[in-house]
Amino acid sequence: MAEVEEAAEKADDQPRGPESEPPRRINWTAVGIGAGMAAVIAIAVYFTFSFVDEERKRTMQAWQIRLGIVANSRAASVNEWVEQNFAHMRELSENASLQIYMTELALGGGDASEVTDEAAQATYLRNLLVATAERTGFKAPAPVGEVAANVEIVGVAGIALVDADGKSMVSTPAMPPVSGRIRRAVASALDGEPALIDMYMGASNLPTMGFVLPIYGIQDDGEGAKGIGAVIGMRTVGRELFERLKQPGETAETTETYLVRSTGGTVEYLSPLADGTAPLKRSLAADTPDLAATFAMQKPGGFAIKRDYAGDQVLVASRPVAALPWVLVRKITRAEALSGTETRLTTILVVFVLIIIGVTVSIIAVWRHGSSLRATAALEKASIAAQRFENMSKFMRVVTNSQPAVIAAVTGDTTYTFANEPASREAGIPVEDMMGKTMASVMGPVKAKSLEEINTRILRNFEQAEADGIEDAVESIRESHLLTIGEDEDEQVFKTEHVPLRGDRDYPPGVLMVVDDITELTRERRMSEKRMRQLIDTLVDVVDRRDPFSVDYSSRVAEVSRAIAGEMETPEEDVKTVDIAGSLMNLGRIFIPTAVLSKTGELTPEERAQIDSSYLVSAELLEGVSFEGPVVETIKLLGENWDGSGRQGKEGDDILLTARILSAASAFVSMVSPRSYRDSMTFDDAVDSLMQQAGSRFDRKPVSALVNYLDNRGGAEAWAHYRERPS
Repeated sequence: MAEVEEAAEKADDQPRGPESEPPRRINWTAVGIGAGMAAVIAIAVYFTFSFVDEERKRTMQAWQIRLGIVANSRAASVNEWVEQNFAHMRELSENASLQIYMTELALGGGDASEVTDEAAQATYLRNLLVATAERTGFKAPAPVGEVAANVEIVGVAGIALVDADGKSMVSTPAMPPVSGRIRRAVASALDGEPALIDMYMGASNLPTMGFVLPIYGIQDDGEGAKGIGAVIGMRTVGRELFERLKQPGETAETTETYLVRSTGGTVEYLSPLADGTAPLKRSLAADTPDLAATFAMQKPGGFAIKRDYAGDQVLVASRPVAALPWVLVRKITRAEALSGTETRLTTILVVFVLIIIGVTVSIIAVWRHGSSLRATAALEKASIAAQRFENMSKFMRVVTNSQPAVIAAVTGDTTYTFANEPASREAGIPVEDMMGKTMASVMGPVKAKSLEEINTRILRNFEQAEADGIEDAVESIRESHLLTIGEDEDEQVFKTEHVPLRGDRDYPPGVLMVVDDITELTRERRMSEKRMRQLIDTLVDVVDRRDPFSVDYSSRVAEVSRAIAGEMETPEEDVKTVDIAGSLMNLGRIFIPTAVLSKTGELTPEERAQIDSSYLVSAELLEGVSFEGPVVETIKLLGENWDGSGRQGKEGDDILLTARILSAASAFVSMVSPRSYRDSMTFDDAVDSLMQQAGSRFDRKPVSALVNYLDNRGGAEAWAHYRERPS
């Protein structure tokens, strides 16, 4: 491998000898013609795009005026509708009979009995409200279909009078109760300010609005005075408002006018939309990119090209609605609005293409005049490049053909520029036939794609390193990888080295690849691991058979240890280590009599010490076995405590992380598993015990990871069977 790398660096840094190029003669006629043609093209491009830009600006300005005029008229119509509704309420609030009734009620401290002929006046007011509601539209919509006679009508719309305390006095049928948003509006009106209840989805599942005006006493002029009551008008919003958004005589197909308002972080569409969406049934996030409604809310009165609720590009103009937090939006799709401009642009471009064709014909004539000189220079340059490539290929083949690995060089587009004989044998075609072909055509698309992704990244990083002036960029950018291709029986494993190659004037930058097939080695290793796992399982089974209360104990400790290690995101080697160590930690118990292991009474101190120190016997038995990770060292340190009070006196981070994980897992499984002499602990009690000893006996991190796995990863459900007593 070192020889290949040295060869790559030598090939990359080979000195180039001076190249003799024939002197070139300057054809001033060709230069003059070319300069003239370039000037003509530049002028044509400038004036063409200037004309198109001016046309587009004029068209946009015309549409801004058109949309603005319609938006102004529709906004005025909406304002007129709002004022009409307030006028209806004002007609009631200024009614002399109503004012007399409310004044007498206020003078009587709210006692209706103090009002002159109260019953007759109340009946008159109720009839007045009902008549006004019928005449002005402040009434519930007519029911659709059959309505049961004994079903109470839900408050939908109507007119009501309230006293100075906001208490309802007289109302029309189906008037909503005075609560929530209505009560807040009444409070504002009683302070002397007319109040409007903004549009909301009412009990009838229809848009609903309210208009509230104060009622003043007979002697009050209304200026600075408090209201002695208020008149409330609630109505459903329908065609009488939304029809005002339509422009009479509209001929465009994609124009639309709708109302929006800002609600928190969203834009809410208040009126019906062209796609059939009902009022108050659509809202979009205010930060939706280029949303027309958001622009309208931020700049009422503005004009721009944005995207509407359907995602189409539209020309949009907006106007605020007086006395309401609404904005009226008028839009038309860009495709329809600018279709005429685009047609003119197409015509101009066709003319421009014809000009280019004419210029191209002239350039070809100039090129033919000097073709013989260029052909001679190109032939000489190609000869030099071919000689350089041949020399480099010979040098690389001498070094790489003796290597067993596949060695090849490819460009950024995966085209072969070099390959050794092992690469040729693997591909089944001669080296000469590989040159100029892509990796996908030689080695197949799957393997080629994996290598191409690595090469692309290396070339990008190498280019950046060269631009940053990093010394020894080749060595700093090179990468090693382990690639797995295919599955099951068809699986192939390759170890690869990727070294960047500098480009020059004739050859683009490339990558030298050294690909070593380690499929058989990998299979042997997996078989070895499988046999090791089988041996471990056999040893664990031998230990577990000697004590019915310890059946599956070792496998459960290994399972909990793996879960803790995974939760802590430890390296894969540590996960394997705690798995094997947890499975084998109790191997030493084969030397403990079965009578002691299955004893139902309390253990003697000697028996307890014999069981507690069995892990050291396990470590002695495994001392001569070669494991990938520190399995034996992990088992040896099981008796160590975080605070240093263990057998060997090790503390803190001096104890292997795998041993700290295994210690917490073993203690947990031991506590939640039943024994011959005691029942199992609950998971909560076991966790409490571990937490109490965290920082003294146990490391806090494995304990915290175990708790999180139990609570948030389904550990409590998955391990519930640990607490079952063996039959």
